[in-house]
Amino acid sequence: MHDVGTPKTAAPAVSPLAGEPIKRADAERLAGVLKAVADPARLRLLSLIQSAPEDEASVSDLTTPLGLSQPTVSHHLRILTEAGLLEREKRGVWAYYRLVPSAIAAIAELLTPPRKRAARKTR
Repeated sequence: MHDVGTPKTAAPAVSPLAGEPIKRADAERLAGVLKAVADPARLRLLSLIQSAPEDEASVSDLTTPLGLSQPTVSHHLRILTEAGLLEREKRGVWAYYRLVPSAIAAIAELLTPPRKRAARKTR
């Protein structure tokens, strides 16, 4: 899979729940990623792509389920791609999107309090 766009936003390495203050730059990066997913249409897009038969979807696959126009869906996909949550692969005239599992896992890990992370690792 070719990543056509370079993510402008990457999750920081330190969780804001780690027990130490998060650096300003890390907070700004995390806020950018969270802002990208803080939209119902974008959350649905992530869900629709994740549940697609090949774990990928094109804009035309997503417009009807969302009930949004093609330009609007493309706008939301661009934001999610720039946040590093989706990969975009161009095939002919179509672009296909798939989740970046490590980015989704990193967000979940950053938002999990340290005690809960430790409990999960010991199971």
